[in-house]
Amino acid sequence: MKISVLVDNTEYGKFQAEWGLSLYIEYEGLSVLLDTGASGLFAENAAAMGIDLDKVDFSALSHAHWDHSNGYETFFALNEHAPLYLQEGAAENCYTDEEGEMKYAGISEGYLERFRDRIRYVSGKYSAAPGVWLLSHTTPGLDAVGRKAHMYIRVGSRFEPDSFRHEQSLIFETEKGLVIMNSCSHAGADTIIKEAAAAFPGQKLYAMIGGFHLYNTPEEEVRAFARRVLDTGIEHVVTGHCSGEEGMRILEEELGEKLVRMHSGLVMEL
Repeated sequence: MKISVLVDNTEYGKFQAEWGLSLYIEYEGLSVLLDTGASGLFAENAAAMGIDLDKVDFSALSHAHWDHSNGYETFFALNEHAPLYLQEGAAENCYTDEEGEMKYAGISEGYLERFRDRIRYVSGKYSAAPGVWLLSHTTPGLDAVGRKAHMYIRVGSRFEPDSFRHEQSLIFETEKGLVIMNSCSHAGADTIIKEAAAAFPGQKLYAMIGGFHLYNTPEEEVRAFARRVLDTGIEHVVTGHCSGEEGMRILEEELGEKLVRMHSGLVMEL
């Protein structure tokens, strides 16, 4: 299994960065794309890495936010066959409350209609391919997390705290154990790891990969979060994007050698 970070918040050498995330995964003869970042930059970095996006067999959108979905117009122009898997809860209705003003933060408006022929809506524990799964949240009360993070869903003329029905984890079964990917982990990476453990009883937890949405999170909360992640028994943690520089520093102190920092152009082989 090989994982290439096409774009992340941190640049590296010739590989450019933006606020967003996109991962290219090679697994058992399959090529999988998780998210496309905030623009077509992921495709530029992919070309620089020698990755042919036309070979992608399918893509999955981790959640319905612009910084993970805005590159899909570029992707669909480069790849005419790969379906895109979205959660049934995904829509163009995500907002953030910025000091009392609701600002749109979702999928580029009109995408879901324009690209409807490429989109497949799924829910629950869905088998995308042998050994590859999409998993929706099973934890109740996540709307409280959305409220705390100032994230909302527009329902008609009103706004409700986001319960992240549009978020999903991409999970791979490997000889070393489960490799779990969730690009922003809004529900909490510790919560997501526990959801995966419950969905795949008896399987070892090998790696958690993605952003952890810790920027602007108080230090004591980050440290408590890191201890909860350790308590899950996960062996490796790879994070970047929305984890924030201060959050990363604290995670490095708490997780030590378990932690790897993401950056554009990073390649990992399991």
